[in-house]
Amino acid sequence: MTSREPFSESDIHAFVDGRLDERKHRKFEAWLSDNPEVAKRVAAYRGQNEALQAQYHQVAEEPVPAAMTALVANSHSSWLASGLPRIAAALLLLFAGAIGGWGLRGLEIPPARSPGLPEYVERAIGAHVVYAAEIRHPVEVDAAQKDHLVAWLSKRLGNPLRAPRLQNAGFELVGGRLLADAGLPAAQFMYEDDAGRRVTVYVRSHQGKETAFKFSGNRDISTFYWIDAPFAYALAAEIPRQELLGLAHVVYDDLVR
Repeated sequence: MTSREPFSESDIHAFVDGRLDERKHRKFEAWLSDNPEVAKRVAAYRGQNEALQAQYHQVAEEPVPAAMTALVANSHSSWLASGLPRIAAALLLLFAGAIGGWGLRGLEIPPARSPGLPEYVERAIGAHVVYAAEIRHPVEVDAAQKDHLVAWLSKRLGNPLRAPRLQNAGFELVGGRLLADAGLPAAQFMYEDDAGRRVTVYVRSHQGKETAFKFSGNRDISTFYWIDAPFAYALAAEIPRQELLGLAHVVYDDLVR
């Protein structure tokens, strides 16, 4: 007889949305502590929900268009007229909730825009949120094919590229993938340490003057980004700022060498 997991996919999304009763919520939390892979998915789903709410909460607060109100009034359906704002808001929230869960597991959801943050860094953070949480397919090409991966991405980005070596910092290369950045190719390299923490290095072509490290804190994700032509870089992870800064220096020094 095969054992069955005590919680279904529906339970996972209900937990993320805060819809489990108190007793089941406590049991789920206890189960989650013994299932780190599921915990990563829960964190990713929560990040997607937060991004959606930050991006679209204004829509739920907008008044019903005058043309629609007039149409309802002309129909003499008083019950519909009084309930229309609530119906519209309910449909919007239902749609957003469905997107925030199962429907967007493979879609890059941009985080809430931070003032002054370059768009490529926002895309790097969004890519990290989506792919760092993946269990079976975190990368497109794994580390066993590193030479092929680097050659392929170098060709697509138009300049020789390297996968930084982070072994001395405790992170091994998992692999990488090709991404789209405003219609242009970008690369993502992913690394993981013994504790299962993942770090991603996002690279895209950039012509311009060099910049020093700059920091961005987005939800639980820390990001250091800089420009060293012909590339712009963004290093993202759910680790403390100072530790990530140390990794940023390792990445930079390795690329310079």
